Amino acid sequence: MDFNTGERGELFRREVREFFAEHLTDEVRQRVRETGTVHDWKLHRALGEKGWLAASWPVEYGGQEREASEMAAFYEEAALAGAPFDGLLTTLIIANTIRHVGSDEQKREIIPPILRGEVLVALGYSEPGSGSDVASVRMRAVRDGDEWVIDGEKVFTTLAHESQYVILLTRTDPEVSKHAGLTMFLVPLDLPGIEIRPIHTLGGERTNSTFYAGVRVHDRWRVGEVNGGWDVMGVALTFERTVTGGKETVRLLERFVEWAREATDADGRPRLEEAPVREAIARTAIRNEVSYLLAQRANWVAASGGLPGVEGSQSRLFYTTRFQRTASELMDVIGPEAVLDHNAEGAPASGHIEHAHRHSQVGTIYGGTSEIQRGIIARRGLKLPSAR
Repeated sequence: MDFNTGERGELFRREVREFFAEHLTDEVRQRVRETGTVHDWKLHRALGEKGWLAASWPVEYGGQEREASEMAAFYEEAALAGAPFDGLLTTLIIANTIRHVGSDEQKREIIPPILRGEVLVALGYSEPGSGSDVASVRMRAVRDGDEWVIDGEKVFTTLAHESQYVILLTRTDPEVSKHAGLTMFLVPLDLPGIEIRPIHTLGGERTNSTFYAGVRVHDRWRVGEVNGGWDVMGVALTFERTVTGGKETVRLLERFVEWAREATDADGRPRLEEAPVREAIARTAIRNEVSYLLAQRANWVAASGGLPGVEGSQSRLFYTTRFQRTASELMDVIGPEAVLDHNAEGAPASGHIEHAHRHSQVGTIYGGTSEIQRGIIARRGLKLPSAR
């Protein structure tokens, strides 16, 4: 596998860089940071008009069949520009899932508006008290003719307040084992009985609690088989674990280097000349490169038509744990003033590193905890026996 971007990748990179320079303003970045809503509709629709929301997809589904090298260049430039991509990434997780296991009707109705940039889909997996044990969901879906009646609560339903749909993991058979009695639904968020309440996180993001009281959903919105939701969930999580690969830490390193060049010590020398600062830069750059290569490997498997289960877990585990360590190390190197946030005068790197330190703490939970990722790698990748 050769992950060099090559001539086509570099040509696309220049086009993408020009696009973000035109459409991604400092005003957008500031609004995203202040509101915690990591999405901008104007930018998202502009990406849809360019055909770049799923540019690597086959033409028959509305893609451009871009090569892996081109997509690598795209996401690198997006990272360097600080593009607010949460809406794009969560929606593509579900779009890919529907493309693999959805009905023909769902593919016709959902995928085209997604690729035009008109629709977002939120993830409705977690519930209060369930932690990372997703299969222990209590949200009930009871069949009533051609409809299902859904009752329950989900938490960490990020961007539900901006989305048109939510993918819901529900319990449809409480009499069987917890993994066997689950069914997945794609639910329009404008249905009666749905309430969305904000949750503001330690990392500065807005997520949501969503409540469902007697919500009636037609069976055509069911994704996969009845009581086959755990299989659908596996496909969705596979794509969720492949979307990371150094996005935050690429820009974090850039901000740290800028700070190190401008900041001075007590004697007026640039902090960049200090050995601990240079070592931190080197370690971060090395971790970024490894994260990039692991993510590219997972994306290459996906682009080749496979489901990168092990590869996605390897990428996710390395990136999220190293993101935490990197943010912590950079805070230590800066010193006590590193705890100042972006509202404080003189905050190093305008508070970006302090924000990254808070934001990184949740990374080892999303998409499955680090323990879960290690289990997948051990059992599926290394073929080790289960310890449970």
